[in-house]
Amino acid sequence: MTTWNRKDLIALGDLSPEEITLCLDTATAFKGVGTRSLKKVPALRGKTLVNFFVEPSTRTRTSFEIAAMRLSADVVNISATASSLQKGETLKDTALNLEALQADIIVLRHSSAGSPRFL
Repeated sequence: MTTWNRKDLIALGDLSPEEITLCLDTATAFKGVGTRSLKKVPALRGKTLVNFFVEPSTRTRTSFEIAAMRLSADVVNISATASSLQKGETLKDTALNLEALQADIIVLRHSSAGSPRFL
């Protein structure tokens, strides 16, 4: 397998052994980007990634943000405390708003089981 054909990555259990190998091989190749003087590749140039962290996590959010920026994506970070969830907006309404903004990639960290599949 040499190409990724999935729209979503929700759980490792959903992946075939070949897809897991592709992820690991891609990560190994990408690891070298962090050691270069110019730490960018154009893989996601022109794409927008939204880090939507309802459950706080500095390390995970920062890891995704740095990876996205190294892939040349535009990054928007949304936390629960800085979102309309604080005013009672539902996850469904938030998802519809993100869809309307035409985000290309959404990274979700949420404490409720099933939230990523729902989104």
